[in-house]
Amino acid sequence: MTAPRSVAYVTVDVFTSERFAGNQLAVMPDARGLSDREMQAIATEFGYSEVTFVLPPRDPANTAEVRIFTPTTEIPFAGHPNVGTAFVLGRQKEIFGRAPGDVLRFEEKAGLVEATLLREKGEVTGASIVVPRGLTVGPEIDADTIAACASLAADAVSTRVHAPTRLSVGLPFAVAEISDVATLSSARPNVTAFQTANARYKPEEDSFSLFLYARSKEAPWQVRARMFAPLDNVNEDPATGSASAALSAYLVSLVPDEDIDVEITIEQGVEMGRRSLIGVNVRKHGGAVRKVALSGYCVSAMRGLIDL
Repeated sequence: MTAPRSVAYVTVDVFTSERFAGNQLAVMPDARGLSDREMQAIATEFGYSEVTFVLPPRDPANTAEVRIFTPTTEIPFAGHPNVGTAFVLGRQKEIFGRAPGDVLRFEEKAGLVEATLLREKGEVTGASIVVPRGLTVGPEIDADTIAACASLAADAVSTRVHAPTRLSVGLPFAVAEISDVATLSSARPNVTAFQTANARYKPEEDSFSLFLYARSKEAPWQVRARMFAPLDNVNEDPATGSASAALSAYLVSLVPDEDIDVEITIEQGVEMGRRSLIGVNVRKHGGAVRKVALSGYCVSAMRGLIDL
């Protein structure tokens, strides 16, 4: 009789130091033997915005291969799955027979992702990752489409700094500034409008996803954000690292300074009761953005076995 198969999992809350806040992530620290179909089925079963599957690296100079699945598809890169996976692996005694160092290198479809572990009193508390791809911008998206998707009036969409546009550092989002935090908090996704927008603006890599933000007038590098992706079964996401990285890189690219090093804090998930804090460091040199790094704390939540 064949022994039943199972795979171990760990769940963590990412971009928070408080359990049951932040963005949920499930990690399979050893996904060897799982088929693509099984990975997708597990991701669908969890229903989190993303689930990661860790495999031995193809190049022994790296730490691991990491595959990232949403409830509906595999994606090339995302922020909180990398931060959370680094946190989980960094707390293990070994990763495929090797002790984890302070820097982990993940092979992903978007490229090589480098993660630096954050520690307090010797204990791993989170991670900082370097975004693997440069910023791509465009096309612009009309304000009426943005407003309809968010159930807002058209004049709620601000164009004082930039027009609504698609941004990506590995995963594309329609990004728009909203006039103020109160208006941002009142936004609600309209699935019918998303379907219309998807037919008109659908990126090759994914369905139409919307990242909205409002900036503090007193502290312009303090940002409040929300992300909606109902066509990917993510009605709202409590923390979206890849969109935060793309937005931060874009905002810094627009300032006139040729050389600047900016620390940006993005608060997300407040309206969901899962407040997240995403740290983004953007370095601009010679008029071009040279490096974007995401950082955040993590908290372990659950662990167990999945029967296959």
